[in-house]
Amino acid sequence: MDLIFATHNSHKLEEIQELVADAGIRLRSLTDIGCRDEIDEIGDTFEANATIKSSYVFQHFGLNCFADDSGLEVDALHGKPGIYSARYSGSRDPKLNLELLLERMQCQTNRKARFVSVISLVMDGETHLFRGEVEGNLATECAGVAGFGYDPIFIPNGYAYTFAEMSLADKNRISHRSKALAQLFQFLKSRA
Repeated sequence: MDLIFATHNSHKLEEIQELVADAGIRLRSLTDIGCRDEIDEIGDTFEANATIKSSYVFQHFGLNCFADDSGLEVDALHGKPGIYSARYSGSRDPKLNLELLLERMQCQTNRKARFVSVISLVMDGETHLFRGEVEGNLATECAGVAGFGYDPIFIPNGYAYTFAEMSLADKNRISHRSKALAQLFQFLKSRA
């Protein structure tokens, strides 16, 4: 089965290609289909932003597509950065976003947070949504070099180290994105 993943983010693509390797899905990115557009995420929820992207590809290219919108929700910051995770500092620079979050968390004792991923699949014109979450806590400083975004400070529950200290395979076993993708794959199998 061919599916478009509505992203230009090579890190996300790599993560998901690892997960679909055995699912019989040929995954292509926006770059692969010649879509150079930056699709504006103007929704106010993860669900809305993911659907904006998947619907755009279906409407403009006529291809079945899924998109995700992911982010980090921090309890002490009332759910922020949330849907603004990728541009929390006002820029799309992951280092600046991470620095701002660490600065805002300096005096916080409640370090509970969760990564959220919502996948919107537009298949044959119908939209289907899948949501995955992973709970954890924020470290006070960065650790690890793997992953991207807020991975260097996110310690999932049950672990003593960050996502950035895990191998991609280990992260993919427990991540928010892998949980949402598992639901997507189950849905696709039921339609096969």
